[in-house]
Amino acid sequence: MSTRSKLSRVSRFSLVFVVFLSGCAAIQMGGERSSGRFEFGLIGDQQYTAETEAQFPNLMDELNRANLAFVVHVGDFKGGATPCSDETFNGRKEQFQSSKHPFIYTPGDNEWTDCHGAKPPSDPLERLAKLRDLFFQGDLSLGKRSLRLTRQSEEPKYAKFRENVRWTYGDVLFATLHMVGSNNNLGRTPEMDAEWAERTQANLAWMRQAFDLAKQNGNRAIVLITQANPGFADTWPPALWRRYLGTPLEPPKEKRKSGFADFLQALEKETLAFGKSVFLMHGDSHIFRIDKPLLGSKSTRMIENFTRVESFGAPDSHWVRVIVDPSDPNLFTFKPEIVKKNLVDHLAK
Repeated sequence: MSTRSKLSRVSRFSLVFVVFLSGCAAIQMGGERSSGRFEFGLIGDQQYTAETEAQFPNLMDELNRANLAFVVHVGDFKGGATPCSDETFNGRKEQFQSSKHPFIYTPGDNEWTDCHGAKPPSDPLERLAKLRDLFFQGDLSLGKRSLRLTRQSEEPKYAKFRENVRWTYGDVLFATLHMVGSNNNLGRTPEMDAEWAERTQANLAWMRQAFDLAKQNGNRAIVLITQANPGFADTWPPALWRRYLGTPLEPPKEKRKSGFADFLQALEKETLAFGKSVFLMHGDSHIFRIDKPLLGSKSTRMIENFTRVESFGAPDSHWVRVIVDPSDPNLFTFKPEIVKKNLVDHLAK
């Protein structure tokens, strides 16, 4: 065989190999290559009891059967009293890795903040370090099919915050913020307050950067994902508080310092400046809902381009299908998906 023929064969082989590698990268990059309609799943606050532990595989089976771009878990993968053990953590990671779709998880308070009250108790900060080491390595999501993520830890100033991630799918920018229930870990001990202060500054920087990028890229929407319900009602006037809750009760006059006040203030500013659709998807209070609870601090009226979506939570083992359709003027549609195997027998004694 001539030298030219040998080189030709090598060139053709190299081209095929490059195309193969490009195909693998496209799978890892997920929907960043897509600008059309897509769907994803939203879950959280699961596996609190033996009953919901048994139901979780049914939930995962339905998610795996659905045609989804990815799945988001908004934290709390165990009950507050459940041991915060390596065994629990490893078991949950194995379940998340079984996802057919890219799986993005953000921590909840039950995984670390509240571990001082678990049985047996564990040190919250040690458990937080373990979570970061186990669930948030590399630049790919969990799941059998992965999605490439940008981590805040790529910035040396925020090297420990590997759990805060960002990705773009279609024309939407997504970002997780590590905010948790139990007042975001504020108000229990001086050590926890110091952790809260450092993490809050990281979260605010990460959120502002996400808004800046969404404006720079011309994205049509931004989705923020966190575990905590940040307590929008704390900013409401009494009349709205009573009307929304359907009760004559007044809001509490004495309030402890909120672990979310800085976030809500920044969220209002960034949402108004962005001007396009902003969504906050969270868990924590275990009530499936879609509403517009963010008020303007000056107008005391709802900010129309902001929407909150809360996932189902234990004891309800279901999920939310989120449909993103560029041809829809509203762009987003939300569909509660009830897992039939997890239906409640309401007639049982």
